[in-house]
Amino acid sequence: MENEDERIALFLDYENLAIGARDGLGVSPFAFGPVADALAERGRVVSRRAYADWSFFDEDRRLLTRQQVELIEMPQRLGVARKNAADIKMALDALELAYERPFITTFAIGTGDSDFTPLVHKLREMDKRVIGIGVQSSTSALLPPACDEFLFYDRLVGVEAKPAARRGRNGKPAQHAAPEPAPVVEAPAEPEEEPADGVDVGKLVVSTLAGLQRHADGPVLASRLKRAILRKDPTFDEADHGFRGFGELLRHLQNDGVVELGVGSAQGDPQVTFAERGPGDEAAFTLLVDTVRGLGRPQLSGLKDQIRKREPDFSEKRYGFAGFQAFVKAARARGLVDMEWDEALGDQVLSLPG
Repeated sequence: MENEDERIALFLDYENLAIGARDGLGVSPFAFGPVADALAERGRVVSRRAYADWSFFDEDRRLLTRQQVELIEMPQRLGVARKNAADIKMALDALELAYERPFITTFAIGTGDSDFTPLVHKLREMDKRVIGIGVQSSTSALLPPACDEFLFYDRLVGVEAKPAARRGRNGKPAQHAAPEPAPVVEAPAEPEEEPADGVDVGKLVVSTLAGLQRHADGPVLASRLKRAILRKDPTFDEADHGFRGFGELLRHLQNDGVVELGVGSAQGDPQVTFAERGPGDEAAFTLLVDTVRGLGRPQLSGLKDQIRKREPDFSEKRYGFAGFQAFVKAARARGLVDMEWDEALGDQVLSLPG
């Protein structure tokens, strides 16, 4: 069963990603965790390399080292010439790995630079699958169509743009975005990321299952779900949470109305899906509607913090949604709320129907 997993080599044009995330999303330092989680849902990452002049990214360097990323030093003393040298070095290393490690099935190229489009074409000619990763505002329009799959960093689970960095649809900074940082600062994102010793096993299973379902070309079996969880957290052991086996954990979540188990391709390896309607869905949507009603016409940014003032332990992931925006869109699809873009605010604005 292990051979079914894709074997992924990751190459990061780190300067492009870090500056794009800082200028386009207000995210600094660059958060590598969401990228690692997205790739863990797709396969086993066997190589991680990042290219930059690390004298400019001292804090990032420490964070990436903890994530087992190999840092390739490319000093920028000679300006653009060295930048081109870094791009060439990354492209040559990727091609070298493709020739010398035929067991690698997938290359993940983290950049928004169209200069890497020929590399993508060459890798695909070698029958390699290519996943692109880039910040939407700094990604060339030529690059995504060249890839088998392209992940916009902005849309990955765990990435939240700061309101001060939001842009209007004309690409210019929103005029009234500056006064909005306060709601986001009020409630930091730490409640979503619990320490490993106190991890919410239900959230881990739900977020991993949601990621697998978004790009799976078939049913998600329990064995595949378990492997994806172990790639996210190699120390995971269901026994630490009081379960004698992974199947018992899944049956517990099924009894709680979180997941549903169906007949799989082999005995003891059931198919795992989300419950059609979890027991808390109605209460969660009611909480959203009541919050919108109380605020009038709230902006999407900061709305989750307002909900948490009413319900401190609220998390959309508990109900199977990858992020808060997906949860709000589900409410809109059910006709519970309306959502429209406000050009002046540079944000989505919610209201009640009618």
